Amino acid sequence: MIRNLAQGIRVFTSNAFLVEGETTALVDAGANFDIVSAVSDVTDHLDAVYLTHTHPDHVGNVDALREAFDVQTWGYDAGNLAVDNRIEDGERIQIGDDVYEAIHTPGHKDDHLCFFSRGSGVCFAGDLVFANGGFGRTDLPEGDREVLIQSIDRLREVAGDEVTEIHTGHGPSIVTRPQDDLELASQAARVNR
Repeated sequence: MIRNLAQGIRVFTSNAFLVEGETTALVDAGANFDIVSAVSDVTDHLDAVYLTHTHPDHVGNVDALREAFDVQTWGYDAGNLAVDNRIEDGERIQIGDDVYEAIHTPGHKDDHLCFFSRGSGVCFAGDLVFANGGFGRTDLPEGDREVLIQSIDRLREVAGDEVTEIHTGHGPSIVTRPQDDLELASQAARVNR
């Protein structure tokens, strides 16, 4: 089961998805709310924290999680203090009961990753794409619209028709025809660039 622990939180944070199973993991740590209590309400242990990228709204709660659960973090940029272990592009990781492929998708931030499971069809897309054709900002440091477009297209190629749901870094998850939202994001990112 995938739970967004940041749902209903009214502060500046990313979504933070808790996935229970063989490897109980959190995808993104969120920021500015009591993530420890939110995790503890569901489980008493956490095996891993996977980071889609290291913007403050996605990693602000990392230290609290490390202290409370003696857990390590994984992300693309091992030089960032929020990342304990590097994940390579194409590397396979366990989230819950499924194996996910890490897909390096820069454009919003250089260290951005998406995680996609062919077995379940689930994708954690961070801030690459959002519901209704939204896409990540490119006006922040390391943002690049052309690179973002390439990353959206890469995710479309990798996930193809196999993707059944997309859990985004902000806003609602996409659980109905996510291919349509990916196509819309690809088109929208090409407008006024």
